Amino acid sequence: MRIQQDMSIEEKLKILTDAAKYDVACTSSGVNRQNKGVGIGSAEACGICHTFASDGRCVSLLKILFTNECIFDCKYCVNRCSNDVPRASFTPDEICTLTMQFYRRNYIEGLFLSSGIINNPNYTMSLIYEALWKLRNEYHFYGYIHVKGIPGTSPEIIEKIGFLADRMSVNLELPTEEGLKNLAPNKNRKNILTPMKQIQLGRKQLIATKDDGYQLPSKNGTFQSKFVPAGQSTQMIIGATPETDYQLMAVTEALYNNFKLKRVFYSAFVDVNQNINLPAVSKTPPLLREHRLYQADWLLRFYGFKAGELLTEEQPNFNVALDPKCDWAIRHLEFFPVEIMKADYYLLLRVPGLGVTSAKRIVSARRSRTLNFDALKRMGVVLKRAAYFITCNGKTIIPIKQDRDYITRCLVDDAREGVSKVNPDMTYEQLSFNLQN
Repeated sequence: MRIQQDMSIEEKLKILTDAAKYDVACTSSGVNRQNKGVGIGSAEACGICHTFASDGRCVSLLKILFTNECIFDCKYCVNRCSNDVPRASFTPDEICTLTMQFYRRNYIEGLFLSSGIINNPNYTMSLIYEALWKLRNEYHFYGYIHVKGIPGTSPEIIEKIGFLADRMSVNLELPTEEGLKNLAPNKNRKNILTPMKQIQLGRKQLIATKDDGYQLPSKNGTFQSKFVPAGQSTQMIIGATPETDYQLMAVTEALYNNFKLKRVFYSAFVDVNQNINLPAVSKTPPLLREHRLYQADWLLRFYGFKAGELLTEEQPNFNVALDPKCDWAIRHLEFFPVEIMKADYYLLLRVPGLGVTSAKRIVSARRSRTLNFDALKRMGVVLKRAAYFITCNGKTIIPIKQDRDYITRCLVDDAREGVSKVNPDMTYEQLSFNLQN
């Protein structure tokens, strides 16, 4: 394999943006960095991503592969070596040109760069390092950069890239060693977890310094950064192997605890290859299952839940009709109803219809005044769900019936009403860039 020189940059862009659409990257940068008049671009902690920021702004990354050529034969991957698809590769200079052109046209705020594998992981990641070094030091681009690390890359190259990128991610791909053996025979858990551990250890110094990790350019103009200041993430494919939701959540919890990841992303299995070892997907990817996993992931990260509370070996999969928090509450009615004026913050977080923000508002407001249901609604409490689980000054907004089947029917009816408003044929597409416009 070689870097192709017989294609125009526009032809490569068409192939490599389409090839990147299965990499998940909707993540906040977590970095505040102004270039202070010495370069181009900046990164904002409020959220640089390819969809929507936490403040509601729609922001974009240039999301591309360095190459879709690959020596690996992962059976679920459209870019696997045995697949007959058009192949293309950028050069480091082309990556720089594209990033700067799209930034200057106000199309993007940063770069998301993943890749297949040319020759071997070290060779490919060395080319990516060259592209990032030029972006930072020759083009003086200070915008957000997220790079996918390739398992098997040497620690020296991972370290060099870590001082240029804001965020790095190494995809776990499949949650178990058995799944990797069956569907990704060129990968193993050790090669995946080793760079993840290196990134975690390299970030300890940054966390200890309690700064944003950046300095002004040195006297010779080279970019200076701490190691992966925006942290690391990973991605798992959902539905390609037979693991239960309980197994997936257990792996997710271990990743957060052991590697201090910022995010674990879940990607519903898309049947892009016909292979006997892959599950048959009749119509659409398991998007509802993916959605439930993201909801549960949120509960792990912000609501104080443990994986073993949400699911068990006896109940290994999430309820398709109810979100994980409602399902947990219905299975634990002994904790309810919760008195809004007395319950502590962590108990409030377990009430369906209450989020982190509304729980904080309640705890703050009740110190100085008595709350009512109108006040709760103004604070953002979703009373349509919370009404079955709370009292306010000893009062209820509806008669509370501590009956599991009754509450389940009511919540499911509300959920179905919301689902009916969504187009069932909706799908997701990678944004196409046209350099001629």
